[in-house]
Amino acid sequence: MMTMRRRLFVSFGIGAVLMVGVSALRFVAHAQTAPEAAAPVAAAPAAAAPAGVPDPTGDNTGTAADVTVKDAKNPTLPEVMASVGHSKIAINIVWTLMTGFLVMFMQAGFAMVETGFCRAKNAAHTMAMNFMIYPIGMLGYWICGFALQMGGVGAISALGGTAPLNSEFVVTLFGHPFGLFGTKGFFLSADVYDVGVFALFLFQMVFMDTTCTIPTGAMAERWKWSAFLVYGFFISMFTYPLFANWVWGGGWLSQLGVNFGLGHGHVDFAGSSVVHLVGGVAALAGAWILGPRIGKYTRDGKPVAIPGHHIPMALVGTFILAFGWFGFNPGSTLAGGDLRIAVVATNTMLAGTGGAVAAMVYMMARFGKPDPSMMANGLLAGLVAITAPCAFVTAPVAVLIGTISGVLVCWSVFFVEGTLKIDDPVGAISVHGVNGAWGVISLGLFADGVYGDGWNGVPGKVTGLFYGAPRQFLAQCIGTLTCIVFVFVTMALFFKLVDVIIGNRVSAEVEIAGLDLPEVGALAYPEFVLSPGTIGSYEPAPAPVPAPAAAPAVARVSVT
Repeated sequence: MMTMRRRLFVSFGIGAVLMVGVSALRFVAHAQTAPEAAAPVAAAPAAAAPAGVPDPTGDNTGTAADVTVKDAKNPTLPEVMASVGHSKIAINIVWTLMTGFLVMFMQAGFAMVETGFCRAKNAAHTMAMNFMIYPIGMLGYWICGFALQMGGVGAISALGGTAPLNSEFVVTLFGHPFGLFGTKGFFLSADVYDVGVFALFLFQMVFMDTTCTIPTGAMAERWKWSAFLVYGFFISMFTYPLFANWVWGGGWLSQLGVNFGLGHGHVDFAGSSVVHLVGGVAALAGAWILGPRIGKYTRDGKPVAIPGHHIPMALVGTFILAFGWFGFNPGSTLAGGDLRIAVVATNTMLAGTGGAVAAMVYMMARFGKPDPSMMANGLLAGLVAITAPCAFVTAPVAVLIGTISGVLVCWSVFFVEGTLKIDDPVGAISVHGVNGAWGVISLGLFADGVYGDGWNGVPGKVTGLFYGAPRQFLAQCIGTLTCIVFVFVTMALFFKLVDVIIGNRVSAEVEIAGLDLPEVGALAYPEFVLSPGTIGSYEPAPAPVPAPAAAPAVARVSVT
């Protein structure tokens, strides 16, 4: 009897719960469908959604009622057009700022890659350089770099006009104007107090800072802090802005098409030459002047592998950089309404993939092991190379460009280290310099002629050599050669001058002990004894041991 009652009680309880549950579901379903019933009334073109009624699809959010007019019942066409235009520019400015924020975050990736591929005794110093180059570079660019680069660019319609940037220093040669540098925008003063100008400043500033941080990897583990500070101001105030003006600021390289019929002039969509080649060549000049690290070469000149201390850190940094590249390349449209951003983003991703796989295969074929550092190099080399042509090529070509980059960076690393005898701890010269040059050349070869109408003031689409436009290829070659010569000479002279005045390199004792404590006053790993002579004492380090014959005689290399 008790068992029967218990069963009846349980059955009653289950039935009650089910009833309550069904009622609750009906109530929820009714609540969800109620707005739908009201939708036909609210969907009238000129009417906003009824007060208090949610709009889950967004179809009724943003209507004519949101257009500012004098008389809501009788809006004029100019009022509506003004509202549409304002919204278009607002979208572009928000897009530009958001992608600029992504590029700014790349600085964290650079810091992790460079630090991971340097030794533990120099980790705080390397990280500190990557940290401080951001504020130092920004100040230098704010003082005069932006003005020299963009002061004469003229009206950029995507950002609302940038009308104040209207003054370029020009000389006349061969009967044609040659723009050399801008003269408006110093200190972002009152004469350029404009929302479009400020959006452009932020976006261009983070590009500039990418260039500045590249040599910090190539010159790591022996660069004096005071010399680094002077360098940060110099490259952000003069070297980078001048070449950037010639390509992006309306300067003479961008006008090779208008003045001499060379395609659309030197075209670089997002910075293979302006950002990466400039940084890579500066790194080459600096590492050459600075000389190799102690123990990098044996007495007979053979390179010795100096492994980085934190491979996982470097690989995570590589992923951060790859993520930030989606701001770097698509953001260079400066227009969220330019649907070509889908092609740009996908080409960017595909080229990096091709580079990583090609570098891995090359290292496995040559040495039997993939080498994580070279996989990172390959990924980033592909990204560097696609940065110029990303908007002008097809997807298969993007993979081809990246694949060539992956092999090219491996060859270059061994050439720079073994033949040129230049010590680059993170492979910055090869990743940024060599593949930056390859990127702009590849645009001259593979641009397919479906995008870029009116680029640099030339009618028609940007078209490369393999699609019937040899003059565009010539313009790309002229710009690449100009960049290499100008930047190398300028930066070599700068580093030589700094060497005479304050010196570029720390003492041998400091280098052997580690730069962390002597140069920046803090140890990256104070609770660990790393090895003799690495935590502040000046005991001599053990003699270097040559790398095994079967292994690549190269430091753990990666991009800065």
